[in-house]
Amino acid sequence: PQAPTAALHDRCQDGKKRSMPLRSDAPVIRPLAGRSAWIITDGKIGMDVQCLGVANALGLVATVKHVTPKGVHRALAPWAPVARGEGFAREGSPFAPPFPDVAIATGRLSIPYMRALRRAAGPRTYAIVLQDPKTGQGIADLIWVPEHDRRRGVNIVTTLTAPHSFTPERLAGLRAELPAGIAALPRPRFAIILGGPSGAYRYGEATAARLGRSLAALAPDAGSFLVTPSRRTPPDIMAAVELATRDRPRLIWDGTGANPYPQMLAHADVLIVPADSVNMTGEACATGRPVLVFEPDGGSSKFARFHDALRRYGATRRLREHSSGPIDWRYEPLDSARIIAAEVEQRWMRRQHLLPGLWPRER
Repeated sequence: PQAPTAALHDRCQDGKKRSMPLRSDAPVIRPLAGRSAWIITDGKIGMDVQCLGVANALGLVATVKHVTPKGVHRALAPWAPVARGEGFAREGSPFAPPFPDVAIATGRLSIPYMRALRRAAGPRTYAIVLQDPKTGQGIADLIWVPEHDRRRGVNIVTTLTAPHSFTPERLAGLRAELPAGIAALPRPRFAIILGGPSGAYRYGEATAARLGRSLAALAPDAGSFLVTPSRRTPPDIMAAVELATRDRPRLIWDGTGANPYPQMLAHADVLIVPADSVNMTGEACATGRPVLVFEPDGGSSKFARFHDALRRYGATRRLREHSSGPIDWRYEPLDSARIIAAEVEQRWMRRQHLLPGLWPRER
């Protein structure tokens, strides 16, 4: 069988070396396809999405295990051990043998469980941690961090965007089935994907007014709008969007039924995403279509590095309060899950066949 995208390194305009996708038809063996996997997270949707994206790219048969440590074990994660009362690795525990071929974890609450699994299963389970685990690098065979994160090491790989499930194949399937509600809307279709307050970004009345002015400036170029809020989207942001788009045909998800976000992502000609969501921005950049990033008040140096890198790559531009010319740029879609999967496959094969015993243990 053929593998998902392998990886190469190229130099971008800033002179830095960065992982880039090879052609999707590159013939590479998929050594982990069909093997078992555990996905360990605290249940946040964004964390599950990242882990499942990598698992699917590897062709793994994955079981999701959500963890909910309590008290001191929660407060002191990732350093605290798993509570003895959870009976890790004992019969009846969610983490009882047989142990998986691969384990993928993300989030500080998952790290004690990955550490316990490493001790119980030994090298037969290949361990992957997504995002900085805030521990020694030996917590996993491979650690992925986004390129805007400062952490580096021999078992650390980086990509511009986070892994997700919007593969080229999935997007092609979604594009092959055009829902009637979207088909009725004239092109170009502008998808507005909304976020909300976070640790780094603030949303207030001034933010809502600025977003409204920016969307009003875009309206003359839009044939129609597709709008989907998130759970974090404040009411005044929705009100500003409804007002700015009212003179164009539109489809606004009101929270009932299934969220048409995947269909909007696939069928939009232009995507408008919030700077506060790394996942939403990365998923939009999987389409190869123009992405405009709305920046709420606030931010951080990490978010600034993330968005600067995507602008240099040519995927995104800032959403302005005035028209800034044609919105017609193109770029190679970013599929970070496949790049990560290719790194895992190469390193797993090397460990299995060439370099046994040379992978780092936790320090």
